[in-house]
Amino acid sequence: MRQISVELNLNHSQVVKGLDLEHLEDLALISLVKEKSLFAEITPLDKLRIVEALQQGGQVVGFLGDGLNDSAAMRQADVSISVQNATNVAREAADFILLESSLKVLADGVEVGRKIFANTLKYIFIATSANFGNMFSMALSSLFLPFLPLLPKQVLLTNLFTDLPEFTISTDKVDAKWKNSPQNWDLSFIKRFMLVFGLISSVFDLTTFVILKSITTSVEAFRTGWFIESVMSASLVLLVIRTERPSFNSFPSLSLILSVIGVNVLTLITPLTPLGRVFGLVKIEPIVLIAIFLVILTYMVTAEVAKQFFYKKY
Repeated sequence: MRQISVELNLNHSQVVKGLDLEHLEDLALISLVKEKSLFAEITPLDKLRIVEALQQGGQVVGFLGDGLNDSAAMRQADVSISVQNATNVAREAADFILLESSLKVLADGVEVGRKIFANTLKYIFIATSANFGNMFSMALSSLFLPFLPLLPKQVLLTNLFTDLPEFTISTDKVDAKWKNSPQNWDLSFIKRFMLVFGLISSVFDLTTFVILKSITTSVEAFRTGWFIESVMSASLVLLVIRTERPSFNSFPSLSLILSVIGVNVLTLITPLTPLGRVFGLVKIEPIVLIAIFLVILTYMVTAEVAKQFFYKKY
């Protein structure tokens, strides 16, 4: 048992035996399990008390057992694991039954679960901040624009194009921090992220409005310019938001890169096609495109800098 604890890098300086737990109060046991990791010669009741003490100390507890003596602790644990040749009681109490003699499948499962959780958060971050920013921008634009910045059908096309790269987030690579340690669902963190990056998005939306209003010659050209800016900025900033690390140090998946490139190319050529005319989009002057590219570049740099400050603070 000591050898196993050494291999698992557990605190094995002292073995706690069942006799030591007999007269130990529950509160004292909660403190003990935070300091000690190796217990021996314990009864089924001791196993149950240890699991409960860990849970009361704020831990999520997994329990691996195969016999009748383990069943009570297995039912109490947050996740219980057994093996194929375990007793019927142990298998019934288990959440998972290993079909092969290896714990590697558990480690692989945990890593996949953490990757899914991390990529789900990426989608929530980009969706909430972008939607909040666009809503805020549209509301403010009504104060000084005598027309709708986008027609309803153009809004739908914008949403379709911006959603395409987000479909590939599930394939994205995940930083080591998210794979090596468990992460918690933090709604307040998501709200702060939405407000900070949504407002940054709105600032550049309003900047785009002012620039387009001054250099475009028609309402159709204005709407086309904002359509291009909206889609390209939303897809490109995804490459910034997807990681806590500097974006140039964390490479996205091939699917995500290709989808971002594809959407940006599609966005630029759509106004030149019959489909673009159906949606009220027109060819715009090169000077307008240059202005849009400069706004997007500034937006991405600002988002990158803001991200570094945001994660340091929160």
